[in-house]
Amino acid sequence: MIREWSELNKTMQAQIKKKDTYETGIDTLLRLRSQLMQTLVSFREELRREDFNAIPFINADGYHSKTIAYSIWHVFRIEDIVAHTVIDEGEQVFFAGNYRERIHSPIITTGNELVKQQIADFSKQLDLEELYSYIFEVRESTEKMLERLSFDELKRKIPEERKESLKSLHVVNDDERAVWLIDYWCGKDIRGLIQMPFSRHWIMHTEACLRITNRIRPKSP
Repeated sequence: MIREWSELNKTMQAQIKKKDTYETGIDTLLRLRSQLMQTLVSFREELRREDFNAIPFINADGYHSKTIAYSIWHVFRIEDIVAHTVIDEGEQVFFAGNYRERIHSPIITTGNELVKQQIADFSKQLDLEELYSYIFEVRESTEKMLERLSFDELKRKIPEERKESLKSLHVVNDDERAVWLIDYWCGKDIRGLIQMPFSRHWIMHTEACLRITNRIRPKSP
């Protein structure tokens, strides 16, 4: 893990555990997310469209076995689902903004069910400009929610019936690679969700994207 991101994440996790440092912890989280978003934006500015579909580690185990386009989709579909369905029980940005049609996505799920060449084929279909519009909107709406959350709300457990809400929306595929997410999210409290989809998940996939970038477009000596 990139040291600066790792340190910010570690600091944030310690800060949000205490009431007197909680608000500072949210500020630390937002700073971390800002740095990660800058990296994601740099891909759009520096890479060719076909680079987003490249899957140089197709047979590897790990986050780097995906594509950059898929990774961006995956991170923000999960964040949208967790922020707006699991936590807030509201409407996802994806549906409110008609993003399936705008992005030209064949799926509405997190994409966990896709493997290898399926990931590359999926990536080729996405409208990259609309995908970036989506992630900017998800980020903004999530961070407004984070700024509203009080320290006492962090211990709030996700109600059991939220699982049925998720199933009814079909945003998590029934495949064994994906369906576990429902129990995973609904088994956490709000603090636990902040510590994974909203922070560490971003880090792991962004670092994987950097690894892909370094393989497909190595820096000149």
